[in-house]
This record gives sequence, structure tokens and C-alpha cells, in this order.
Amino acid sequence: MQRNSILNIRWYNVVLIPLSPCMSLRLKNLFYLFVVATSLYSCGGFEKIRKSSDVNYKLTRANEYYDKKDYQHANLLYNELLPIMKSTRNYEALFYKYAYTFYHLKDYIEASYYFKSFSQYFPTSKQSEECEYMSALALYKYSPKYTLDQTNTFKSLEALRTFIIKHPESPRAAEAQKYVDASKEKLEKKQANAALLYYNISQYKAATVTYKSVMRNYPESKHADKYLYMIMKANYKYAKASVSSKQEERYASALSAYRELKDTYPDSPYMEDAEKLYTETDNNVKKIRNEYK
Repeated sequence: MQRNSILNIRWYNVVLIPLSPCMSLRLKNLFYLFVVATSLYSCGGFEKIRKSSDVNYKLTRANEYYDKKDYQHANLLYNELLPIMKSTRNYEALFYKYAYTFYHLKDYIEASYYFKSFSQYFPTSKQSEECEYMSALALYKYSPKYTLDQTNTFKSLEALRTFIIKHPESPRAAEAQKYVDASKEKLEKKQANAALLYYNISQYKAATVTYKSVMRNYPESKHADKYLYMIMKANYKYAKASVSSKQEERYASALSAYRELKDTYPDSPYMEDAEKLYTETDNNVKKIRNEYK
């Protein structure tokens, strides 16, 4: 009993002794070697699976990787098994999981392609509708922020709309509509940002045309009052910078935008500034008319 106590005390003392920098470095190196050795062993084990001629064994291990969320290894094995198992009863489940590995790895273009392919190859599958939706969703996920090229946003928007039209009663239709709305907002923001850029660099005519285009493309926009106010401002500044013979006509366009803003959005937060601009615009028109009397 006494000997055990002494041993325990000695071990306790050893633990409390500070490690020297040399010992610390040595332990770090040992830990690094351990990690490398473990990785090599793991990779070596995976390579043995890949080289195995036992298809069922490879499929079992691929599914194990998938269940453990090791989608990279699962993807590699599924890729090798796909052509081999094409006419087997396991092919549908394999294809389904293969598509999802791309999605989980955030390779959304490949994911969209394989989800769409699944719904085409297995139209009667209980996962067919799900994969149609996931194909559209993957395109949405790949869509970039609004400042970049929006080609993929248009593609995802079309795919999501197609899904909703084809499956209006689907429990996924409501979620798909949310992504449709988000995509439209992104595209609207892209175009509105272009209009603002024209305004900021004093290209007032281009700004007016672009803001009007935004309103045509997105008639239910929650920013419509802002666009009308900006059209008024752009027309006002365009008129002010114009030759005298063109000013009255262009000021009239600003007044027209004001009237539309007042009639359609009387409670808009932009009305106060619009009223001031209206007064100034109207006074300028009166001055021009008095000059020609």
C-alpha cells in the first residue's frame, strides 16, 4: 500500500515538472509523426478498398464513408462503382448518394447535373421529385453575389420556376418559391445598382432608362417608390445640365415622375425630399416660360 502511494506521488510530481523547450519540441515532433503515420495508414487502407475486385465490399465501404459524412472518399468509390453497377438493383441508391456527395462537397454544378440525371433515369423513383428540386437548388447555391455575372442566377430561377409549375402540390414548392423570390431580388439589386452607377457618374439619361427598366421587370418591387424618386432626380439633373432649348421638356419628365410617386406612394419616405425637388423644378419651368414671353 505504501509503495503504491510512493509511486503515485512520484508520478504526480513528474506531471507537474515544467517541460523544457527541447522536450516540448520533441513531443511536438512525435505528435506530428503520429498524425502523418495515421494519415498514411488511413490512405493505405482506402487504396486497398479501391483496388479490391469485390464490388459488394467496395459498395459497403462507400456507404460507410457516406454515413460517416466522409463524402470525398464516398464520392471516389461511387464514381468507380457507377459504370460497373449500372444494371444492378443497387444502382438507383448508389446514383442517388453519388449526387448528394457532390452537393455536400459544394460542387454544385456537378450536383445539379447528377440530380437532374437521376430524375431522368429513374422517373418513377420515390426520390425523383426530390432530385428535380435538388438540381434546381444546387444551381441556386452556385449563383454568385449580385455584383458578379448573373448567368447562373437566371438558370437557377428558370429551374426553380419549372419545378413549381411541374409540382405545384409538392411540399417543396413553398421553399422553391422562397428561392425564386431571393433570386429575383438579387437580379433586381444588380440592375438597380447599375442604374445608381449611371446616376453617380452623371449619366442621367441612362440612369432614367435603367430605373424604368427595373420597374418594368419587377413591378411588385418593394423599392418602386425609391426608383420613381431616383427617376425624378435623374430627370431634374439631366434637364439642369441640358441646353436651354431642351430644359423645359426634361423638367417636365421630372414633374411627371413626381406626380406618379405622389399618386402611387403618398406615404413614401422619399416624399418630403420629392416635394422640395418638385418646388425647385416647377420654379425652373416658370422661369423658362417667362424668358420666352
